[in-house]
Amino acid sequence: MKKILSIFLLLFLFNLNFSQELLATVQVNSQQIGGTNQSAYKALEKSLRDFINNTSWTGKKLQNFEKIKSNFAIVITEREGNRFRGNIVVQAVRPVFNTTYESPLINLQDTRFSFDYVENENLIFNERQFSGKNLIDVISFYIYIILGYDADSFQSMGGTQWFQKAQQIAQNGESQNTYEGWKLIKEPRGRSVLIKEIMSPNWSQVRATMYTYHRAGLDNLFNQDQAAAKKVIFDALMQLKMYENTFQQSYYFNLFLDNKSDEIFNIFNSGNNGGIALADLKNEMTILAPKYTEEKWSKWKQ
Repeated sequence: MKKILSIFLLLFLFNLNFSQELLATVQVNSQQIGGTNQSAYKALEKSLRDFINNTSWTGKKLQNFEKIKSNFAIVITEREGNRFRGNIVVQAVRPVFNTTYESPLINLQDTRFSFDYVENENLIFNERQFSGKNLIDVISFYIYIILGYDADSFQSMGGTQWFQKAQQIAQNGESQNTYEGWKLIKEPRGRSVLIKEIMSPNWSQVRATMYTYHRAGLDNLFNQDQAAAKKVIFDALMQLKMYENTFQQSYYFNLFLDNKSDEIFNIFNSGNNGGIALADLKNEMTILAPKYTEEKWSKWKQ
């Protein structure tokens, strides 16, 4: 019995520490600005891929299967010398226990993205100060956001140490006036706004929901009897009811529901909901994520 308990404990601890580095793909798309010389963009793509995947962000040495699968897609829309402007899409997924399914952790587009880059320059990250070029600052910020999201999904408030690093990068970014995306005012979907809300006690229930939804709910959803896991997910989502009057202003809250809307719909659209009050969840999702009502929530059948 002791041996069985020890094995269970090791597996549990493994899952709590799962995925604390990144296994990232990077794409740099320059089609909008044309030109035949693509060497700078290919060099940028390789440099970023090496920077993200070869930097030790957490101090842990992990096998590839333990790392967080992520993607950074950059679209360049303007170039003036070594100054580039465009947008970046940041995506990451989380494995679900005992399945091949990967749950979306984060999927966002940052349209306030500009940076300076010289072909083949070394990318070196210093979390204590702003780089002066914005490229590694934005990338590193989102890496720590991904690490925080992932850790929050395995342990309650487990991402705090990584979110604190993202917060420090954002504060460094706020101190300069050259690049957009770091200001707390007039940039409602900016980077500083996102990390401020993540770290705010006012939105701590969203972080608590991240943990319960994934660790107690999703990781048990593929058992033979799904009813218990669905009830956990249902209860976790219903806890968000407290934000009915404030969610419109929150980037973090709306990002969570945007990232999870398809998954939430599919979980409760497959039948066998174990007698949960689906009408209550439908009403709650209609209030909190009204833009998905027609294509998702209204299609749920009790």
